[in-house]
Order: sequence, then structure tokens, then C-alpha cells
Amino acid sequence: MTKKILITGGAGFIGLNLANKLANIGYKVDIADNFNRAIKDNFLENCISKNNISLKKIDLLDEIEVLSMDKDYHAIFHLAAIIGVKHVLNKPFSVLHDNIKMLTNIIELSHLQEKEFKRLLFSSTSEVYAGTLNYFDMKVPTPENTPLTVSDLTHPRTSYMLSKLYGEALCHHSNLPFTIFRPHNIYGPRMGMSHVIPEQLRKAYFAKEGDRIEVFSAEHTRAFCFIDDAIEMLTIILADKKCEGLTLNIGSESPEISILQLVSECHKIMNKKLKISSIDGLSGSPARRAPDMKQTQKILNFKSQIGLTDGLKETFRWYKDNVFENEGNSAI
Repeated sequence: MTKKILITGGAGFIGLNLANKLANIGYKVDIADNFNRAIKDNFLENCISKNNISLKKIDLLDEIEVLSMDKDYHAIFHLAAIIGVKHVLNKPFSVLHDNIKMLTNIIELSHLQEKEFKRLLFSSTSEVYAGTLNYFDMKVPTPENTPLTVSDLTHPRTSYMLSKLYGEALCHHSNLPFTIFRPHNIYGPRMGMSHVIPEQLRKAYFAKEGDRIEVFSAEHTRAFCFIDDAIEMLTIILADKKCEGLTLNIGSESPEISILQLVSECHKIMNKKLKISSIDGLSGSPARRAPDMKQTQKILNFKSQIGLTDGLKETFRWYKDNVFENEGNSAI
């Protein structure tokens, strides 16, 4: 009997790549999305044209609608959430309310599944470490067992971290088999334009030789992980019972590079010499972020395979062909 997987937020960047991977290795996949952020593009159309991937347009805030979904899922990946700094800053109450409401509805749906249900896999965030980084001498790269501290509750950006931290607690007390994963700076084709890599690729692509490019928080450092590596980790987590009950970082531990170095690498890919002006970034953005991947690598017997240069080249090729030259759409 073919195992069936539900992926909420499944038309988005990580969700659709995950659906495509799981379908290719024999799972039947339902992707649920309300298309507030995701778009119906050729990649989505190609995925849902496969016999083992289907699309369900659904409002995950509607409890009746959610609980009317199928009851024979092998596992559920809950990726749906209000994300993105711009969205979080503009509507922090909705972030808190809606992210938790969607998860509680999915937990209830999980409880209604038949006895073959094996796991709820909850997408948390690297933002849960932000308070500890702000107020204490936090280790970077950061392991999963780092004590977590809440950031300033009056700051709108805290709302996203709180919704995910509360979501992790809900998973622990749900009486369900679960795995929590914390993605760290996953990038790649079709990730949307509201992220540093596609944004800088766009600026460099349309710039003339010698132009000056503005870069936010150039001194901040990040460790980036290409989408294919992240999807491989999630696929192994789904199949490996040892991951049940665990919280795992998803990402690459190294190289941890500055945003300035990242932008310079983008310019090299296009063989352009451009000037860089560093300007202050958005309030609340952490100065450093890199995951300690020792636990994940040990349990999964896997580490990131795709280097930053190769990943950036693949990402640029996709954006050049699908967005920059053809004026196509990408997720907001």
C-alpha cells in the first residue's frame, strides 16, 4: 500500500521541493495551501500533473475544513505559517494567532488519523535562538539544546519566534509521534524575492559595470544551505524512526560567511565588478547565525553536499531564466 503524506504550505519553496522528492521515491503526496504567498507556476503545475501529487486549496484556519481532510495519512509535514520579516513586522498579532491556530488544527487532524499514522513533522525556525543571542553569550554554531530566551515582547519581530516556540511546546504535549526541525537559511530556485540571495542576484544582474549596490547588514554572518541538501535531510528524517521525539537543526554548519562575502560571490558569478555600500539592516536581525549540525549529521548519517558557489550558480540560472529575463513571478 502506497504511503500518503500531507504537506501544509506545500506549494511554497520548501514544501513543493519536498513533495516532488517524496513523489519521486514512491510516496503519494497531498499539498495543502491557500496561496496567500505561494504562486501557481510551471513548477507547481508540473508537480501536480504527476499521478502521486495532488493539490488541496484549503484554509488551514478553518477547523471544520481541516478536520474534513483525509484520515489515512502516513505522516504530516506542517510547513504553513505567516513568515517573512515584512509580513511579521506588519501584522504581529496575526502571526501569533494564525500560526498557532493552524498548528492546533493540524494537531487535531493528526489525532483523527488511522493507526498507521507515524509522525507529525513541525517546521520551527532558527529564530527561536534570537533571544539567547541577544541577551547571553550564545555559542555559534548553535546546538539544539541551547537554552532558549524570549526576545522583547513589544517588538513585532518577536511574534514569529514566539509562535514557533509555542508550536514546539504544543508538539511535545500533543501525545503524537513528532519531530521538530529548525531550518537555517535554506536557499535555492523559486524561494521568492524577499530574501537576501535572490535580491542581491537581481541587483547585480541589472547593474552596470562599476555601479554601486546597497547591502543591508553587510557585517552579519550566516551559514547557507542549498535546498536539495535540506530536502534530503527531511526525507531521511521522515523515514528514520530514531528521529521521533527529537528537535533537529536543518542547514549547513559551514562556511559561515558575512553578507558582504555572499554579495561579492554573487558578483563573481556574473563576472561583474560592482561597488558595495553597507547600510543598517532591520532591527532585530541577529548578527550571527549558524547551526551546530553534529546531532543531525550523526543521526542521519548525512551532511550538506552542495557548496555555496555551486548552489548560487544554480539559483542564479533559475532566476535568470524564470524571473529576470522572462519577467516571471516568484513567491512574495
